[in-house]
Amino acid sequence: MTYKTILAASAAAFLALAQGAMADSAITVTDPYMRASGAMASSGAAFMVISNQGAEDDRLIAAASDVADRVELHTHQSDANGVMKMVHVEEGFPITAGEDHILARGGDHVMFLGLNRPVAQGDVVTVTLTFEKAGDVVIEVPVDMDRKPDHAGAGHGAMGHGTMGHGAAMGQTGN
Repeated sequence: MTYKTILAASAAAFLALAQGAMADSAITVTDPYMRASGAMASSGAAFMVISNQGAEDDRLIAAASDVADRVELHTHQSDANGVMKMVHVEEGFPITAGEDHILARGGDHVMFLGLNRPVAQGDVVTVTLTFEKAGDVVIEVPVDMDRKPDHAGAGHGAMGHGTMGHGAAMGQTGN
């Protein structure tokens, strides 16, 4: 077998697997990353773009990972004094059909509480996102402590922004 044949076969196999994962769910996740406040932090957060290419609205209702005791869906809200505080969003985040939902610093995000091991630059954390209709979507989330906030998307987690081209999908599988 020539190198060219092996490369072509590998590419075909990759595309077949990717199409199978995409066909299982109208939900795709792009540009995920996780941060913690430091090497000995007890909490961290993950950010990403969730796209719903389906004809029906869906809702992200839960998240789970073995890296933390608890994983919750959080957002930031301003109190009566204008002070921003983080709150647990028990009902989850709506993912409108044909739209993107941005989980960004200062807005909606996945919160890891009680980290059971340190997370360091370059680590990869497995996270299961649970949707009302799409079911479980498992993603691999790289730890990126150096990443600067994306000011274009920050704080707009509940708004649809169309396809924003935030990079390749990261290891998702549908149920």
